Amino acid sequence: MTSRPWLLSGPALTLFGVLLLVPLAMTFVLSFNSFDFYEGIIPTASFANYAEVLGDGYFWEIFGRTFAIAAATTAICALIGVPQALILYRLSPAWRSLVVLIVIGPLLISVVVRTLGWAILLGNRGVINTALMDWGLIERPFRMMYTSGGIVLALVHVFVPFMVLAVWAALQRKDPATEAAAESLGASSFTIFRRIVLPQAMPGILSGSLIVFSMAASAFATPAILGGRRVKVVATTVYDEFLNTLNWPLGAAIAMLLLISVMAVMLAWNRLVERRFGEGLQ
Repeated sequence: MTSRPWLLSGPALTLFGVLLLVPLAMTFVLSFNSFDFYEGIIPTASFANYAEVLGDGYFWEIFGRTFAIAAATTAICALIGVPQALILYRLSPAWRSLVVLIVIGPLLISVVVRTLGWAILLGNRGVINTALMDWGLIERPFRMMYTSGGIVLALVHVFVPFMVLAVWAALQRKDPATEAAAESLGASSFTIFRRIVLPQAMPGILSGSLIVFSMAASAFATPAILGGRRVKVVATTVYDEFLNTLNWPLGAAIAMLLLISVMAVMLAWNRLVERRFGEGLQ
């Protein structure tokens, strides 16, 4: 009887190990190898690639830009997603089904197609700039392509559904009687939201923030298309090292540092929010 759960989960665990853990382990081993333009990958074991990345200000700037974009995307998704989840929670079942379909709509479109659509909107001769110039609001095109702001805007478009669904799932477990009790005791709408609704929605905000931040920090297609060569992030840098310079060990080291730093940020954020959230309930 005790082995039945493991037998039932065996195929999923095997698939998980083959498709995720094995490539990660191979990338980790590759990051300690060295590279020569004439000999290719040399199977050595050193921290030279990590030292090169950590000792170069160019890579620090790329990592800083990547995490700034991810943090801005997460903050905007929270500002948009939390009110949207509250509205979704209070809708009738018929309207809720329609709104959920609208919310997850961006996820039904290919990321490349979606990003190319944003390129058409944000280009110097795109829809937005053309409309603003036709209306006389600007004299010259406003540069939105190849900027961090354009990347954040496109990432928010696709990652808001993750925040909405996470917060909505947390609100599903909320006891509606607490709001009615607070209202009967004379609490204002703002007080009810701050003292009752927000603490109960905080687990969803935390999980949604972690999902959005990790996906935004590792996003590739959107920064590659909208950022081009001007706005490089860690994912596009790894791509360049693997396919342009063919320095696979250095690209593997950058990828592993991205994984480690994202996990560190997620654990720190989890610890901080849970500590404050726990103090608020005491």
